[in-house]
Amino acid sequence: MGHEYCGIVEEVGSAVKSVKAGHFVIGSFFASDNACPTCRIGYQSSCQHRELVGGAQSPLLRVPLADGTLVATPDVPSADLIPHLLTLSDVMGTGWFAADAANVKPGSTVAVVGDGAVGLLGVLSAKQMGAKRIIAMSRHASRQKLAREFGATDIVTERGDEGVARVKELTNGIGADSVLECVGTQESMMQAIRSARPGGFVSYVGVPHGVELDGEQLFFSHVHLHGGPAPVRRYLPELIKLVLVGKINPGKVFDLTLPLDQVAEGYRAMDERRAIKTLLQPQRG
Repeated sequence: MGHEYCGIVEEVGSAVKSVKAGHFVIGSFFASDNACPTCRIGYQSSCQHRELVGGAQSPLLRVPLADGTLVATPDVPSADLIPHLLTLSDVMGTGWFAADAANVKPGSTVAVVGDGAVGLLGVLSAKQMGAKRIIAMSRHASRQKLAREFGATDIVTERGDEGVARVKELTNGIGADSVLECVGTQESMMQAIRSARPGGFVSYVGVPHGVELDGEQLFFSHVHLHGGPAPVRRYLPELIKLVLVGKINPGKVFDLTLPLDQVAEGYRAMDERRAIKTLLQPQRG
């Protein structure tokens, strides 16, 4: 289980050149060579030689294609920075991609569908990119509070048609410039598309399950759609710098910390909405 990871390199293969034992590194949930034509245009999660990285909920992890996948920090970070750096491996990298793919620009109006860790970090990303107004769609008090802390200016509790109507009301009947879909359901996808203004941008980073789009409806909506598995590797160097200089604090999405042997409770707490995201601490004997 698990595909989010950071840690200290213990051994490297004979062909690995960019990282060494003792380096603190962060990688993506897709290993990539970072050299193929697809990687060079910034879509490392579709690398021609990609490999899914799993098994990260363990004391030790083997990362393939290490030269292209791992990014080392300048020094081994202090313990308080590790939760923030860990998010870069997926949820922060995915939230950043959501904002980037939705063309968030300084002064723009952004709506975020989904208040899980990715949605909340989409709020943080949009704020960092200069959005003037950020509408977070959330029904949970603890998540609303963190959304506000990350930069949300408005909270919408309604869903479906009512949620769309509320976004339109907040934007003088126009819709948002950018909408980040961070759930992956039929309802969330349609809510995102219908909340965007004509000519607006919708990103979708929630893994779709049961989503079907009406081609004619999409045709007449005049929205741009872009999404998929986040190319986390593209953003890692920039995001690491932002964390290290204190510009972003994405690790705040971790509101429960457990040892690795209590992983089941971590999943249970998230499923029951008692936790936004659980941080697991591997312990080696």
